[in-house]
Amino acid sequence: MRRIIPFLIFLGIFIVLGIGFYFLKGKNSSQDLKGIVLFYGTGCPHCAKVEEFIRENKIKEKIAFEEKEVYFNRDNAKKLIEVAKKCGIKENEIGVPFLWDGENQRCIVGDEPIINFFKEKLNL
Repeated sequence: MRRIIPFLIFLGIFIVLGIGFYFLKGKNSSQDLKGIVLFYGTGCPHCAKVEEFIRENKIKEKIAFEEKEVYFNRDNAKKLIEVAKKCGIKENEIGVPFLWDGENQRCIVGDEPIINFFKEKLNL
């Protein structure tokens, strides 16, 4: 009986920690990305083209979206991989610029398609 009580306490702590880890891990998943997210890489010429369009047309003032740099930020790169997998894109085929439209659960890849996405969204 004396051995069972410490074992049950240990088991209870283990279960609570496991459940807590599961929920914390879930908070960082691509499910958090419900809005529009633009993944880009510092120094990427295609990303610069999208950024120029965004700046010239004041897109940030008209549409709320997140920007995530992936070349130097591993967490953002992991999120990009998670999102791309939702769209059936293989990890070795992922590129930037990459836009996640969380509302419609779709991926848009490349400078022109992303620029066209913003133009359609704003009727430009």
